[in-house]
Amino acid sequence: MDIIIAQSLAELRSHIKIWKNSSESVALVPTMGNLHDGHLALAREAAKLASRVVVSIFVNPTQFAEGEDFASYPRTGRQDLAKLRKQPVDLVYMPSASEMYLPDAKTTVTVNGLSALYCGASRPGHFTGVATVICKLFNQVQPDVAVFGLKDFQQLAVIRSMARDLDMPVAIAGVGTVREADGLALSSRNGYLTGAERQRAPLLYQFLCGARDLVLAGKTLYPDIERQALKSLSQAGFQPDYFSVCRSGDLAKAGPDDSDLVILAAAKLGKARLIDNICFCKTTPISPQNDSFRRADTAVS
Repeated sequence: MDIIIAQSLAELRSHIKIWKNSSESVALVPTMGNLHDGHLALAREAAKLASRVVVSIFVNPTQFAEGEDFASYPRTGRQDLAKLRKQPVDLVYMPSASEMYLPDAKTTVTVNGLSALYCGASRPGHFTGVATVICKLFNQVQPDVAVFGLKDFQQLAVIRSMARDLDMPVAIAGVGTVREADGLALSSRNGYLTGAERQRAPLLYQFLCGARDLVLAGKTLYPDIERQALKSLSQAGFQPDYFSVCRSGDLAKAGPDDSDLVILAAAKLGKARLIDNICFCKTTPISPQNDSFRRADTAVS
C-alpha cells in the first residue's frame, strides 16, 4: 500500500487539512518505531475507527530518564515503513527532535498523582515526557481518535486523564495486548533479551495469571500476593520493580470490595525492562473462551 511520509509539521498539516475539509475522520497511532505485530494491530484497529490512519514514529527524548536507553533505542525506520505499507495506513509522520521541540520550549504537561506511581516512581519525569509529546501530537494531527495498547496500562491511564482534564476532543481507544505463543507481551525492548532470558521472560505473565487466579479464588490479602510474586520473580532471575493489585479505574491499591482490577508488574531481566498487566473482574469467571493463555496459567501454583 502506498503511503504518505511526512517529516515536517507543515507537510503533515497540509494533508490533515485536505482530509478534514472532505469531512474524513482521522485516527492516530503514536509509536516510537521498531514496530512489531502489536503496533500493527493498533493500526488495523485504527482503520476500523476512522477513514484515515496516521502512524507517528518518533523516539521521544523527554520520556527517557538519565541513564536509560535513549541513545541505543532501536531506530528501524526502513523496516517500519515496509511493515506499515502492508497495513491500512495513510500517512506516517516521522518528525525530527528539532521539528517536534523548539530549542527554547518552556511548556510541559504533567498528570499529577498517576504520573508518580509505579513506572513513574522508578522513572522520574517519564510520564511528563509521555504526556507532553502526546499532547503535541494531538495538537499536530488533530485526530478524532487515538489508539494505544493496553500493555502500557499506566500510560493509557495518564493519557486518558490528560485528554479528559484538558477537554481534548479526542476519543482514546485501548487495544488488547498482543502476545507470543508462550504469553510474553510483545515489546520493542524484547530484542534486548538473550536466548536464555527469552526462555524465562514469559514467567512474568505466568506470575500475573497466578496472582489473578488467587484473587478469583477469594484471596483478599493482596499485599501477601504481591510479596509472593516479587519473591518468585527474584528467584527466577528478575529484578522486580513492582507487582501491584490495583483498581483498574484509578490505579489506586485495590481493596477487598473492589471488583474491576488490574495487576501491574514491571521487572528487569538482563538489559530489558519488561512491563505487563492483567485486567479482570472478580465477578466474571475465567473460561477457555476468554483466557487464551490458560495453558500458561496452569504452570503457576
